[in-house]
Amino acid sequence: MSEEEQLPSGWEKRVSRSTGQTYYLNLLTKDSQWTVPTKPASENSAPTNSGPEQVRCSHLLVKHEKSRRPSSWREEFITRSKSEAVETILSYREQIVSGKATFEEHARKYSDCSSAKRGGDLGPFTRGTMQKPFEDASFGLKIGELSEPIHTDSGVHIILRTG
Repeated sequence: MSEEEQLPSGWEKRVSRSTGQTYYLNLLTKDSQWTVPTKPASENSAPTNSGPEQVRCSHLLVKHEKSRRPSSWREEFITRSKSEAVETILSYREQIVSGKATFEEHARKYSDCSSAKRGGDLGPFTRGTMQKPFEDASFGLKIGELSEPIHTDSGVHIILRTG
């Protein structure tokens, strides 16, 4: 194992199934972070943020031509503009809020994320797991609340906090 890969005790290097990015898991608390840990894992490390330690969310992602990976299970080559992606996500949001469709139905049918097959469910996650704008929005929602459009490197999302 190289010096770089020798982690302090209690930490494990993992790879995100959704993004392919490396992250680090505290085996004692199950908290994760993107940055390489420099100290041994501890159960009583003070939380860096107030609020819940983890949330559970579902999302619906609309990618655009400037997305980090402008392709998905739905379309091999995504050519829509960022403004078209925003218009699309706002239309989906309006249909969900008005009751014309459920979040899960639209996520299954239209999301450009592989989580579509689970109705957009991302499962529970902790801070440091998702892209910052997505994380901030997720942790800022109340359970059952639907976000406005959120922009990340992946595209434009609407997020539903489920837990």
